[in-house]
Amino acid sequence: MRLSKLFGRTLREVPADAEAVSHQLSLRAALVRPLSTGIYSYLPLGWRVLKKIEQIMREEMNAIGGQEMMMPVVHPAEIWQATNRWNEIGPELVRFKDRNRRDLVLAMTHEEVVADLLRTEINSYRQLPIVVYHIQSGFRDELRSHGGLIQAREFIMKDAYSCHVSEEDIDRFYPLIYRAYVNIFRRCGLETVAVEADGGHEFVVLAEVGEDTLIRCSSCDYKANAERATFAKPVYDQGGEELPVEEVATPGCKTIQELADYLGVATHQTLKAVFYATWSQIIFAVIRGDLEVNEAKLANALGAPPDLHVATEEELAEAGIVAGYASPVGLSGVKVVADDSIQMGLNFVAGANKEGYHCKNVNYPRDFSVDILTDIALARAGDACPQCGDTLTAARAIKVGHLSKLGTRYSERVGATFLDRDGQAHPIVMGSYGIGTGRLMAAVIEQNHDGKGIIWPVPIAPYHIHLLSLGTDARVVEKAEELYADLQARDYEVLYDDRNESAGVKFNDADLIGAPLRLTVSARNLKRNGVEAKLRREEEAEVVPFESLYERIDALLAQRRR
Repeated sequence: MRLSKLFGRTLREVPADAEAVSHQLSLRAALVRPLSTGIYSYLPLGWRVLKKIEQIMREEMNAIGGQEMMMPVVHPAEIWQATNRWNEIGPELVRFKDRNRRDLVLAMTHEEVVADLLRTEINSYRQLPIVVYHIQSGFRDELRSHGGLIQAREFIMKDAYSCHVSEEDIDRFYPLIYRAYVNIFRRCGLETVAVEADGGHEFVVLAEVGEDTLIRCSSCDYKANAERATFAKPVYDQGGEELPVEEVATPGCKTIQELADYLGVATHQTLKAVFYATWSQIIFAVIRGDLEVNEAKLANALGAPPDLHVATEEELAEAGIVAGYASPVGLSGVKVVADDSIQMGLNFVAGANKEGYHCKNVNYPRDFSVDILTDIALARAGDACPQCGDTLTAARAIKVGHLSKLGTRYSERVGATFLDRDGQAHPIVMGSYGIGTGRLMAAVIEQNHDGKGIIWPVPIAPYHIHLLSLGTDARVVEKAEELYADLQARDYEVLYDDRNESAGVKFNDADLIGAPLRLTVSARNLKRNGVEAKLRREEEAEVVPFESLYERIDALLAQRRR
């Protein structure tokens, strides 16, 4: 491809609204252009990268028996209503009506479609297990789209779905899909961290612009996303005597810190009340005062109600709850979910359910009961590792892939069953496995760039060689044209800068676009009967004689492929 004919121009200035490095470089290197907030066109350079990523995905999915297919992006509401996700998912799921006033959905994922296909296509255990996948556009109406392709509203996903006769069967398959994902990321030149997540694993890339938080141990191999991470909670005052409850005045003490300072106690000697609500009830989350509630754990403990939200002042007032002074002691009409830390202390200070008052020496289960007792605490940097007890650290991360065992949630709701050897019907066990292709591309840029631009790994680079001709000397132009034709004839992927621009402009664009190898034809190099070769990742260049050029190109690109 001649750069003079390439559709899309590089940008000198950093776009004002681009914060993430990958977003800035994607725009400046003419990979993408925004059409609207979170909606992008892939220009030829970006599309070539994306196609190479997709091909790697296809090869790895096919290697484990995956069958590629295509599914619609517009779905009838009925299949989402059947699984109840029509009600469970908020405004991020785009709902609309067609001209016949039928409700439709703009897909963000395809579990419903696969389950519906299983209902019609599978009837016997002999047809299972199977793995299907597709690479498809989706749409999620994000409240705030940021980071370019990292948090786009319209996106391209590689979604795979495995279908099994039992949990044991999906457990046997899981290591295969896990290894396929490891291979995909490795071949794309991306360093990922696999962490525990609900139902399986997530693959994340450490980056300050990431929307996820990774919790990991500084000494052992423990790591998990913040939504799932656990920690060793400190235990205080175990084995002491439970004292009688005593009501004390605590004027103006509505926060845990204000309460602890006023009474001269540590925060771990208090019980914190955090209120949530659904359309039908108030949820009272109780946790020791030195800890924070993890909303994802709370939602899981409650069975993931779709309308769970932080309770408003109006909702609390209607329920007769005194904000800032509430406790589960003597309170009725609410569902109480308590963190197990309430068992890791003695004689707590808790609200008295009366303005300006708290109670000392509150103990569980003597003084109050709970509906659910479990771990709902948020792991934070500085907490103790649950495996070895050393210090946990926190880091921002980009989620680039997920592996989830879905069980029979979707198949049961749509009636997707198979007959076993005895003719008995059972719901099909499903797994869901996704990678955001544009997000993966952005993550690669986050990990592979410098102050000058992108540094593409060879397997997914838009072009492997960036060829430059410097100056207007006829011999230079002629040799560059000859070399361009010869490189193409030998099946090298070449971007040829044939523009009438200065050396500085050409070098800057080559560094910005980031092809692994730059070849420069100039009058000075011709006098030495060679061409200058420079790897994008290296500082030093070398002049390679024409007679050994192709051997050297192969060696340099092979070096970068490792």
